[in-house]
Amino acid sequence: MSANRYRKHHLAPLSAILFSALAGLSPHAQAQEFSLLAGPLFSAGTNTYSWSANYREGLGRYAAWSFSWLNEGHLPNHHRDGQALQAWGRLPLWDDRLELSAGAGPYRYFDTTAASAGGDYSNTHGWGVLGSLRAAYYFDRRWIAQAQLNYVHAFGGPDTTALMFGVGYQLEASGEPGPRQRPVSRTSNATGNELTILFGKTILNSNESESSSAGSLEYRRGLWRYVDVSASYIHEGGHIQSRRDGVAAQLWATRAFFGDRLALSAGVGPYVAIKQTDNVPQDRTGDGRVSALFAVSASYRFGSRWLARVSWNRIVTRYNRDTDLIEGGIGARF
Repeated sequence: MSANRYRKHHLAPLSAILFSALAGLSPHAQAQEFSLLAGPLFSAGTNTYSWSANYREGLGRYAAWSFSWLNEGHLPNHHRDGQALQAWGRLPLWDDRLELSAGAGPYRYFDTTAASAGGDYSNTHGWGVLGSLRAAYYFDRRWIAQAQLNYVHAFGGPDTTALMFGVGYQLEASGEPGPRQRPVSRTSNATGNELTILFGKTILNSNESESSSAGSLEYRRGLWRYVDVSASYIHEGGHIQSRRDGVAAQLWATRAFFGDRLALSAGVGPYVAIKQTDNVPQDRTGDGRVSALFAVSASYRFGSRWLARVSWNRIVTRYNRDTDLIEGGIGARF
């Protein structure tokens, strides 16, 4: 199973958990939106699939911004995905129930490709531009039906076009048809102090997607209303091609909803390997010990003391040892 196929299958249960939690919450909770889309992708005569998970927030009646994790399927010698930030112009119609919008922004991608010299694969990283056209219909009870056309221009890789369809959910409803123009502002930090233990899988971004068990211990603290900081110890299992232990520090952009019970965040920071086994093809040794860590995370808080968290970390290396670290766990708040 390839790396991106593994990512596709393992995002589904996390998304299902999140959507189930959203559907079960009170309809009177405190216009951010979360959505999932999928559909066919085309590039230079090749057909495959694409999917994305998106967070979107209003900047007024005619503008918005979004953060997306985009997967571009299985092109020949390319298994590419990554994160994108987009600015949107939008036009509400039909009593604000229909919204037409166009967006564009930078795309940071991670690609598993054929090795150019030696080895059987290479983890390459680069930048591109994501342009999108979107049509969305807003129903009465927070749900949204969407169609979206994406065009990716990648610097150093193939360009792609994808037509995707999906559903969204309004995390903050305006009480009227259509999207909320701006989010409700906060007066306090979204997060206090949290200590969480997590377990899951680490998946090597190779042609074979070797996987192993993983675990981590995370301390998280709110710095400002929408910013958290965390420190973690990470153990990436005992698989012969995936053994690595290290410490990480991350800054997180965080939003909390439904009386602060649900929190969504995206983070970035350094990951320093303090123990590493490099028995990979051709005995590649680490090109330095410091890697980058990109992540998305969701937590659900039970009262004032406990929380459940799921996280997806992408560890980005310079020596073809990129991994996906997918975990879930229980934490204490204090």
